[in-house]
Amino acid sequence: MICQLLTYHKEYGPRTEATEALIPASRSVTSFESVCCLADSTSLSDITFDGNPIAQESWYKHTILQNMMQLRQLDMKRITEEERRMASVVAKKEEEKKRESQKQSLLKEKKRLTINNVARKWDLQQHRITSIAINQDRRDSDSQDHCQNDGSTVSTFPEEAGSLDSGLTSALQDLSVTDTHLVEVDGDTLSLYGSGALECLDRNWSVQTAGMVTTVSFTFIEFDEIVQVLPKLKIKFPNSLHLKFKETNLVMLQQFNALAQLRRVDQLTIDPQGNPVVNFTLWKYYVLFRLSHFNMQKINGTEVTQNDMIMAERLFGILAHVASSELPQYRLISILGDARKKQFRYLLETKGKKPGIVSEENNDSKRLVGENTNRATLNYTTRDFYTEKLEEIKEKKKFCKMYIEDLVKEATEINMKNEALQKLWPQMFIELVRDAVIEIRNKNSYMKLCLQQITDQK
Repeated sequence: MICQLLTYHKEYGPRTEATEALIPASRSVTSFESVCCLADSTSLSDITFDGNPIAQESWYKHTILQNMMQLRQLDMKRITEEERRMASVVAKKEEEKKRESQKQSLLKEKKRLTINNVARKWDLQQHRITSIAINQDRRDSDSQDHCQNDGSTVSTFPEEAGSLDSGLTSALQDLSVTDTHLVEVDGDTLSLYGSGALECLDRNWSVQTAGMVTTVSFTFIEFDEIVQVLPKLKIKFPNSLHLKFKETNLVMLQQFNALAQLRRVDQLTIDPQGNPVVNFTLWKYYVLFRLSHFNMQKINGTEVTQNDMIMAERLFGILAHVASSELPQYRLISILGDARKKQFRYLLETKGKKPGIVSEENNDSKRLVGENTNRATLNYTTRDFYTEKLEEIKEKKKFCKMYIEDLVKEATEINMKNEALQKLWPQMFIELVRDAVIEIRNKNSYMKLCLQQITDQK
């Protein structure tokens, strides 16, 4: 109604130099959008919103002055230059705040799209998407082609994009969603999404950032790929105490052995999503047993008690003993570190000594060393490394087989020649004796023949 009256006044009203507008006190004017049309009136100099809800807002005066530069009085008070300047400053701050908010919203949306893309790629790798999803991809591809032909772009997630304002929506039109990994540092947490994110460990992280990270989260990454970068993680982020795994294909207890190579782990969180190993009843006890040298404090948010440690030792202590007893000595030494090698050699030397009186303290020390040694034999070999070893073993077997076959073939040929020689030798001997007797029958002619052969050789 206000805009309609203003339009009528501009077209048919009197041509005066100044116009005063008195907005009736009511509950109808609650936002600036309902009266923003008044800014089009160049002759409007005085206006009063007294009694309307809009006049109670903190942004009211600055917004009116910034958008209605022609006003001389507001709410029956003269507008000073200082008030106009302050309104301009506040407007600039509001604009900067709005741009920063849009920037944060854009970054948040980009993060969401990237994680969605990483999750989709992970599902494809895990063969979890059925033909329905493939058909959906084809329909999406057709719809995108149609949009490109129309010269417009449609958001991949229209159900969420609808809540965004027009400025952010236009910015999202050029947003790339082809990223296959995401690296994010939020406070003391380093979050890695997708296998490509593991390459970030090769970056030159600042000492402050690297020292601040205490939690590392892995999502949509194969555990075997994580194992390969654990040494880098120990060096780059020495203060990392809490590891989180979600959608990492933790499927067997043996995989936890790989975590023993870290510097320290106080907390471990294994999300059931994408990690079937948590379905095992005793998986927590195995973790406590294998990583006992870390003195684990929490597993999946639950405090570790002394009874848990005792139960873990009872359940899996014999397993480590059996594993170490079945390995030959050279394999044990190759697995252990330098310090453990010295301890292990000490154990071997003491076994060969004559029995005598040994102090109880020495007994306990040797028992403790034996337990640590036993745990060290429980290691984990990734599938790729195991496959490489199998290929190497196959190549060695192939070479050995060919070498043995060549030896057998050569031995067979020698044996055949020997048998043939045994058959021909009697007749050959007779012929050799006969030829020798014939040659030396005439001694003079034989000597001449020998001299002639010597002369010819010179």
